[in-house]
Amino acid sequence: MENENNENIVTIDSVCAYCGVGCDIAAHVDVKENKIKKIFAHPDGATSEGNLCVKGKYGFDFVDSKARILKPRIRKSFLEKNPEIKTAIADSLTDLDDTWFESDLEAATTAGAMKLKDIQSTYGRKSVCSLGGARSSCESAYYFQKFTRYTLNSPHVDNCARVCHSPSLKGMRLTIGEGAASNPFDDIYKTEFMIVMGSNTTEAHPIVANRMIKAAQAGTGIACFDVREIKLHKFSKYKVIAPHESNLLILNMIAHTIITEELYAPDFIEKRTKNWEHFKENILADPYANPEFFREIEGFEYLADMIPKIAREYATKKSLILWGLGITEHVDGSYAVMAIVHLALMTGNIGLDGAGVMPLRGQTNVQGVCDMGMLPYYAPDYQAPREVGLMTPQLVDGMIDGTIKGVLNIGEDLTHIHPNLNKIKKAFKNLELIFVQELFMTDIAQRADIVVGVKSIYEKTGVYINAMRKVHLSTPLVKSDLPDDWEVIKLLDEKMGGGYDFNSSEDIWNDVCKTATNRFKGASYKVLRDNEKVGISWPILEDGTGTPVLHREDFRTQDGIGAFRYHRYELSGMVEEILNKSLKGYHLTTGRAMAHYNNSAQTKYTEKLAKRYTEDLLLVHNDDAADFITEKVILKTEFGQTNPLRVKFTDKVRPKTLYTTFHHEDSKLNNVFGDKSDVLIMTAAFKSIQVEIISVA
Repeated sequence: MENENNENIVTIDSVCAYCGVGCDIAAHVDVKENKIKKIFAHPDGATSEGNLCVKGKYGFDFVDSKARILKPRIRKSFLEKNPEIKTAIADSLTDLDDTWFESDLEAATTAGAMKLKDIQSTYGRKSVCSLGGARSSCESAYYFQKFTRYTLNSPHVDNCARVCHSPSLKGMRLTIGEGAASNPFDDIYKTEFMIVMGSNTTEAHPIVANRMIKAAQAGTGIACFDVREIKLHKFSKYKVIAPHESNLLILNMIAHTIITEELYAPDFIEKRTKNWEHFKENILADPYANPEFFREIEGFEYLADMIPKIAREYATKKSLILWGLGITEHVDGSYAVMAIVHLALMTGNIGLDGAGVMPLRGQTNVQGVCDMGMLPYYAPDYQAPREVGLMTPQLVDGMIDGTIKGVLNIGEDLTHIHPNLNKIKKAFKNLELIFVQELFMTDIAQRADIVVGVKSIYEKTGVYINAMRKVHLSTPLVKSDLPDDWEVIKLLDEKMGGGYDFNSSEDIWNDVCKTATNRFKGASYKVLRDNEKVGISWPILEDGTGTPVLHREDFRTQDGIGAFRYHRYELSGMVEEILNKSLKGYHLTTGRAMAHYNNSAQTKYTEKLAKRYTEDLLLVHNDDAADFITEKVILKTEFGQTNPLRVKFTDKVRPKTLYTTFHHEDSKLNNVFGDKSDVLIMTAAFKSIQVEIISVA
């Protein structure tokens, strides 16, 4: 145990590096060694409640990893193809290995800028794009999109929300005008009933799950929906194991019960919504909206009785709905989010303490990156951009057809976390420039032409926004000579003819406060520092007052009115197969393990975390053992196949359902997914796909 009385040990407060819960943390740091010794949470921590998950508590060894990128790297073959660039920076180059030169930041950004100019002069201004940033600060994301849109004059910016909660933003914006959580996490204690859909909360957002479990133990009912049994079911009043791809079906059924039993809130509907009569008529006429439909779905008949019970509790109590990627990563993800909001609108379960809608965002700053305008169709503050760009899947198509030739990337491992990896890798081979800012040599970094090592969250000052809109100003725990992401952008900007006078992260944030006044007008660094431990939920007014609960008086639509936007469930997938007595093969779904985050870019460099979950395991129902006769199997689809995955038999998945995680690059899991995606916003349909099983001798 570290000696906390050591005179070299100081305690520094900051924010966690991992999921969208955005826990407050405190660190014991040896200032003499410049080393983090321990991370913990204060007992009175506003978000953490004095507890951290294993990632927050132990996941800091990556900071000191010998695998960190300490000097910029430039691919030798890139310089051979671009001799004028090699000549310009020749004095900075030293051999690293057969593939890379090491260089310095000045030379790396000179090389990047020279190639950007060459690409744009040859292929046009829109031949370059900028992707990523959710592991970085708001300041860097804001500067990244501003540099791209104005200095490079390209509209193409996007971030990793494309593969997670973009449908939440789309569905909520179209119904209530705001794509973020309406309530704080502590409203879980104030609610009387909760619906949790498509969220394995105990693994993906453990500190939020702590609140759910405490509330359940105190008597709050939970209806938990998933395609397999998860830990939260143990604490739930209603344990729903649903067919794959049935979210919209079930949500419309809940609406049907509320309508037919007249459990809706007529005064609220009349005063604060529109399109109600159209919505009601369509739900009542929808052949799939009646819960009785489940009587025809073998193995799921019990839902015909359970769904109406859930609907009654939700409608007659002060209720919350919380969801994760099990909602959004489907072809109808945006429509399912709209269906969630419909339930809140029809019952008045929004705009109140303990009543609202809460997407559980993934990355520590994915909310903030979207707020900063790192999306092709939104400028900062969700304003209209001067020109709409392409979404990442469209940009990949552009790489294949030759219209996109350069990619700038901050902290998004594009060739690991996106679907249809064989297509992605083919696309990236067509690029003339891949410029990556990273901590480690991730898969995309290994494919890059120029790689610049940058500071981690624990080494810099910056703003991060969590899943309940809480704005935190992080404090560096240790010192680093590496550049911040925004400092790399600044050098590129200057060399590309830009001229933004940003000399600190605070300079950039001040520009955010002037530009994004609907949310950050009063969010100065001083205000954020004064609220360092608790954070402030945006919108932050000019006097520094935050807004924990949205939509109390009106919605954030242009007319202040919430909108019903009915969409019918389309019979497909597992439900259709069961209905037609043609269920065949295996349906795969995916998720996270608590010890890792996404592509494990940081957690795998922390021994205490890495050894907890060393490989992606394939969970298979005991009754399916006859089809799994070898210790490992390969999953295959028309798009590609995984590497061998170790099989683990369990009763926690249904027969013919498979489950695995996607943390380990070596698994090549995303090879099996194609371009199937949300029909409105192109988020990949990661949560259900039929796979072929290949035994491995």
